[in-house]
Amino acid sequence: FAIFMNRSSGQHPLVQNQTVTEGRTAIMTCRVEYNDQTSLQWSNPTQQTLFFGNKKALRDNRIELVRASWSELTISISEITLADEGMYTCSLFTMPVKTAKAYLTVLGVPEKPEIDGLTKPALEGDEITLTCMTHGSKPAANLRWFRNEKEIKGAKEVNASGKTFTVTSSLQLLVDRDDDGAAYTCKVDHVALLQTPQQTTEVLEVHYAPRVLITQSLTFPQEGQYLKLECVSKGNPSPDPVLWTKDGGELPDLERMIVQGRELTFSALNKTDNGTYRCVASNHLGTSSAEYILYVYDPNAMGQRGPDHALIGGVVAVVVFVTLCLIIFLGRYLARHKGTYLTNEAKGADDAPDADTAIINAEGNTHAEGKKEYFI
Repeated sequence: FAIFMNRSSGQHPLVQNQTVTEGRTAIMTCRVEYNDQTSLQWSNPTQQTLFFGNKKALRDNRIELVRASWSELTISISEITLADEGMYTCSLFTMPVKTAKAYLTVLGVPEKPEIDGLTKPALEGDEITLTCMTHGSKPAANLRWFRNEKEIKGAKEVNASGKTFTVTSSLQLLVDRDDDGAAYTCKVDHVALLQTPQQTTEVLEVHYAPRVLITQSLTFPQEGQYLKLECVSKGNPSPDPVLWTKDGGELPDLERMIVQGRELTFSALNKTDNGTYRCVASNHLGTSSAEYILYVYDPNAMGQRGPDHALIGGVVAVVVFVTLCLIIFLGRYLARHKGTYLTNEAKGADDAPDADTAIINAEGNTHAEGKKEYFI
């Protein structure tokens, strides 16, 4: 009897809490370390018996027996829904009955996000608000925004809807031409989506007025050369075709001046081509223009290095020559005066108390010597 009481007091069902994603299968296991052929039972949160030993008690095709013995009772519940969440009880029918409770948590899978507020096309300068929304998450999902794969921050809002949550994230944009073709992606982060993330991408289309720039194929165009001017215009819709003019009027020589698409080419330049060339591009949002002043150089006057290089070389040569002359003149001047000072000081140094007196004495001696030679 004592042995029976010790074993009976050691009998206790052991269970574990479970977390399952909605739509998948939950496995509920109840074990007993010591059991003297006492039955085990699983019941749901509403206290309905699911299995008593190996006998099914509830008519639900989703619930099946996995394993039944004196030491274990394991059942499975397939196609889990949020309604299956709650406290499940395993009972061991001893005297008195012993129970253990396991909580089944069901994760609500968030739906694929939807992006609203995208106007096609948007206009440069518009202020728009993109809104991303996902339903059905439990716990509440997290929404993240990306612009061309670079993460940007949005404003999040969470609203409860029964057992699940609706999550919204808003993104305010001041539309710029650089946004044209930019991909905005809304991604859902959730514990139930570790392997299959949900995301939606929308590409922004922006219409904007054109901007124009003229490029040239030659830096110093010369008579007889081929020259190409290109009107680089960017706008949406594309500003085609572009209009070329010279000095405010039509192009004068269409045989040598050929317009093809955005390009203006000169087959052989001459002095009559000098002037101001304008390229005009427009779409329904605006007009833009750029100018290029053409000056055709004489190849004989330019030389091989061109006018600017020759002029710069001449100026540099003159500057270098003048600088060298100044240095030579200044050096000779300083050397001559330094020698005179030393010679005069030496001549009058014998009887003079200082250098200045020596120079004065030396000058006096020079005059005296000159006089002596004169009288002789």
